[in-house]
Amino acid sequence: MTNEKKIFAPSELIINEDGSCFHLHLKPEFLADRVVLVGDPARVNTVAAHFDTIEHEVSSREFHTITGTYKGKRITCQSHGIGCDNIDIVVNELDTLANIDYNTRMEKDEHRTLTMVRIGTCGGLQPFTPTGCFVASVKSIGFDGLLNYYAGRNVVCDVPMEKAFCEHMKWDPIKGAPYVAVADADLIEQVAGDDMVKGYTVACGGFYGPQGRQLRADIADPQQNEKIEAFEYEGMKICNFEMESSALAGLAALLGHRAMTCCMVIANRYAKEMNTEYKNSIDTLIQKVLDRI
Repeated sequence: MTNEKKIFAPSELIINEDGSCFHLHLKPEFLADRVVLVGDPARVNTVAAHFDTIEHEVSSREFHTITGTYKGKRITCQSHGIGCDNIDIVVNELDTLANIDYNTRMEKDEHRTLTMVRIGTCGGLQPFTPTGCFVASVKSIGFDGLLNYYAGRNVVCDVPMEKAFCEHMKWDPIKGAPYVAVADADLIEQVAGDDMVKGYTVACGGFYGPQGRQLRADIADPQQNEKIEAFEYEGMKICNFEMESSALAGLAALLGHRAMTCCMVIANRYAKEMNTEYKNSIDTLIQKVLDRI
């Protein structure tokens, strides 16, 4: 990011007639500094059920927002839907609400830092990540390629780990270059505490083939998951699959925000187990995040 202030054209910064951002339909005054991100729009209500007060609510497509207070903290809960492409929309629009004056279309003089914690679900990849455990993503390997479209991606990524991973996987370049986004270390310690597994995460560009699930269509590398499970770097292993953590950590860092992802394991691919009743137990993770954010 440069120090030169920018003015953004209507084609780049799209503002709705009511003064809200294009996709989220959220206005600047309703964004809190603390943001809890969830995939499912219905889960916003689950999070907000813990709030002491509700200040504002708006919904548009898969983007559902509630801002309120929890134990004296002002918090925005924002749904993002599925996939890193949606994270690109959500993080960029939240940043505009924080750091662009919607009246002048100019960057604000002082940068406002958001703290963003995504609460999600994931598939465990190790014996030590059974169904029901919580995983905090220290680094996320993005199979989606999103961060490769942004200048400065090497500054917020672990480039040596990218090289080691590609060599280990014998990575086929036709898939595009994976990137390794690093979550905010202080935020990881603040939220993960000593009761979440800290490790690496693979953020996939899909739920089936990219995660090694084979239904009627054959997958290109049938040994993909075994190789991922065996990868180790600086004493840590890849703990889980999900679909958003890399874009969140990487894009937030590029824009000067603090971000991390913590997920509850609802399927263990190593043990071939699945918990379809996870919605009854994810509330424990929600409460931990609300208390610690």
